[in-house]
Amino acid sequence: MSHPTDFNDRMLSLGLARVSEAAAIASAKLIGRGDEKAADQAAVNAMRDQLNMLDIAGVVVIGEGERDEAPMLYIGEEVGTGEGPAVDIALDPLEGTTLTAKDMPNALTVIAMGPRGSMLHAPDTYMEKLAIGPGYPEGIVTLDMDPATRVSALANAKRCQPSDITVCILERPRHEQMIEEVRGTGAAIRLITDGDVAGVMHCAEPDVTGIDMYMGRGGAPEGVLAAAALKCMGGQMFGQLVFRNDDERARAAKTGITDLDRIYSRDEMVTKDVIFSATGVTNGSILNGIKREVGWLTVETLLMRSKTGSVRKMVYRNPSR
Repeated sequence: MSHPTDFNDRMLSLGLARVSEAAAIASAKLIGRGDEKAADQAAVNAMRDQLNMLDIAGVVVIGEGERDEAPMLYIGEEVGTGEGPAVDIALDPLEGTTLTAKDMPNALTVIAMGPRGSMLHAPDTYMEKLAIGPGYPEGIVTLDMDPATRVSALANAKRCQPSDITVCILERPRHEQMIEEVRGTGAAIRLITDGDVAGVMHCAEPDVTGIDMYMGRGGAPEGVLAAAALKCMGGQMFGQLVFRNDDERARAAKTGITDLDRIYSRDEMVTKDVIFSATGVTNGSILNGIKREVGWLTVETLLMRSKTGSVRKMVYRNPSR
């Protein structure tokens, strides 16, 4: 039997949903158990097994670190049957391992897929990120602006006061000055302890989540995943790699990045149409977490295609074992 070589996002999307669902279900027994590594490994194993059932020639471009650092789903690992379209895969088998271990909100399993060469091969460094939702003129906010100016610019575009804006920021010591500047405008801040892919996604549905903007420094791989989500949901995002030492600059060079100061837009991080799937592990603003019933597990998945702009929420009920 021959297999198509073109990226058929419609046919592949349901298979991708099964991948994120399997990872979430595998982590269910470890929610609230305090073991981050075990929860992550369970999700990794399940995601890898499901990916290898898909008729794709996949390469992990955003994964669990370098080959020597991660035994499963490392950057450069080949997945799938090897028959079918050549695709790039960006994934986080458990976005929010600490959230899962402590049974805190917004833990997700996340994966995106696109044609080969469609995603920025971001090194495992930091990225300065800025995101807003859809419906605004291009460039209404930029990374070149200070945090207070971003809030004022978005408030003007939204025709409201800065005090009506809510900004999502990762709670880290490195963001103390940013937090002070944002609060100085009168804007509200929703601090999150982990999970900045979900933090960026919140911007795409401000009426649901109450979040208007995301800003701050987090992992570069998660930045590409977030850009893939916004490419499907709508919204603007900008990212700039941040290097702390020569080793991190060498990692960038290894992935083919030559302009170390470049600011990437959403469509420069994800250049072609992609599909994106996220499944809730713990309850959150975007997805319900895993629901345990006697003999059953119920999970909720967000499945999106940038080509059509389709956004599906699906509930999957599976016998527990």
